[in-house]
Formats: sequence, C-alpha cells, structure tokens
Amino acid sequence: MASDASSAMVQKYGSPAPFTRLLGWTMLAVLTGFLVNNVLEVGFGFERATTLLTQGNTAALIPLLIYVALIGLAIGYVFSSRAVALRWDAHIMHRFNVYLIRACFWSVFFVGVADTAIAFMRVEDLWGSLISAEQVSSFKNARYVGSTIHIPLIIAGFVIALFTRTLGFTWLALLIVAAELAIVITRFVFSYEQAFMGDLVRYWYAALFLFASAYTLFEEGHVRVDVLYAGFKDKTRGFVNAVGSLFLGATTCWVILALGINGKQSMINSPIMNFEVTQSGGNGLFVKYQMAAFLAIFAITMLIQFTSYFLEAVANYRNEPGQRAPAPIAH
Repeated sequence: MASDASSAMVQKYGSPAPFTRLLGWTMLAVLTGFLVNNVLEVGFGFERATTLLTQGNTAALIPLLIYVALIGLAIGYVFSSRAVALRWDAHIMHRFNVYLIRACFWSVFFVGVADTAIAFMRVEDLWGSLISAEQVSSFKNARYVGSTIHIPLIIAGFVIALFTRTLGFTWLALLIVAAELAIVITRFVFSYEQAFMGDLVRYWYAALFLFASAYTLFEEGHVRVDVLYAGFKDKTRGFVNAVGSLFLGATTCWVILALGINGKQSMINSPIMNFEVTQSGGNGLFVKYQMAAFLAIFAITMLIQFTSYFLEAVANYRNEPGQRAPAPIAH
C-alpha cells in the first residue's frame, strides 16, 4: 500500500512549525470531540456543550470538558515534539485515514453479502424450515438485523482491517460489476429480479464513491478546473493548496457534519437511530441507515485528509525535503 511503502521515506524530524502543526492537530481534536459528544447526546441524552455558555446549563460541563481535554492533548503533543516534521504528521494522519477507509470497505463487504443472503431467504420464504416462527419475524425487523447482524460484522471489518494492507477499491468495483451482471442475467435469462439486488449495487457503489474520495485527494486524482495552477511554481502551489484545504475543503466537511449530525432529528442521525429502510421494505436490504452514515464517513475522512493535505502543502511552501511527485494534471 502506498502509505506503508512510503513510511521509511518520510523523515520524522525537520524544521519546527508549531503553529501549523497546532492548527492541524487542533482541527482533528475538535472533530474527535464533536463525534464523541454526538454519541453522548444522541445515544445517552447528554446536553450539548454550547448550552453551558448560552443557557448556563451545568449538565453540559462534561461535553465541554471533552473538547478541552482533547484540545489540551493536541497542544501537549505539538509542544512536546517541536522537532517533528510537517510531512511526518501529515503521514500519520493519512495512515490513520487509510485504516479507517479500509475498515469501512471490509464492513460494507461483509454487511452487503450477509444482508443479501438474509433478504433472499426472507423474500423466498426459506426461513421456515430452518428457524422458528419467532426468529423468522425477527429477521423481518430492520432494528433486529441491524443490531444483531450488521454491527458485529462492522466490528469484524474494523478488526480485519488491522491485518490487511489493501484499500479494496479494485475488488469492490469488481463486486459492483458482478452484482450488476447478476441482475442482467437473472432478469433476462431467468425472468427473476428482486429489490434487494438493486439495493446491493447502490449500497456498494455509494461506498466506493464516498469512501474513495479521501484517497483520491491524497493521490491528486480529483479534477482541477483551473487554468492557472499548472503554471505555478511549487511554492505557489503549496500556498494555494494550504489556503484551499482550510477555507474550501475543511469548511465544506464541517458544513456537512454540522447539518448532518445536529441532534436526533438531523438527516444523518435520524436514519441511523431508526435503522431506516428503503421503500421496498421487506423485499430490499436493511442498509439505508448505513448509506446515511456514509455521508458522515465521507466528511470525516475528507476532513482528516484535508488536514494532512494542509500540512503537506505548508511543507511544500517552505521548500522542505520529501515532496511527493504530483499526479499528472488533466487538461
């Protein structure tokens, strides 16, 4: 994998840049606090940290302290490792992001296969000879399937991702083609088609598109609609990329998170809490709630990658050694 192969090539120590590193790590500390507090608020009924300031609500002290503690850790790390290079921090952030994306890919693979098998058994009424009537009823309940089948498979995906080294873009794309081909064959050869077959294609395609975006940014694979950038010097490109990462990239990710994860009724939290399903109901997959979560995963991984990209860009602006060769620019 690219990040693992380049580990030995990235110098850990270099010219001090405490302010830039502090900005990057503080961004990730606030992101972590935001996500932790979202779980506490939605799952356990904690108050928002902002209510302590706006309403004097002391019940919001714990969420506020979480932010303070995480930001304190970021500050402590930066000032206890002043000699650490910008590219090293960027590399560490990228490697964590690669693990997170890899874990998500394994999770959607396991869930997609398992839920398709369950949906097929449910649609064709094949459970009766294998399990009790009560269990059959349970497998028709999205909340039951999500909590007892999906969540353990997602955990398994995160564990397996610790021991694998591929991101899985290629094989997931191949699985999408195979799933689409299966629809064509069963429809036109056997005159058979069910809603869960189309759901599987959309589920995997959404994962491929949204999860791959962060790694595409790392590989400079996104299209630049810019007639000036190609002629810039490396130092100017570094400045443009640094400013763009903060004021365009990171802000976009924060807008997605702020709107999507904003209380129990927000457009990401609500489907997840309710294990929302598609209109096809029992004939489809029970994964719509996960597709809502994909938007949050997209914003989180892109924000981490933009932060890493920001540190790399500043290092390029400072003409520090170890600059990665950019991908060819499309004209």
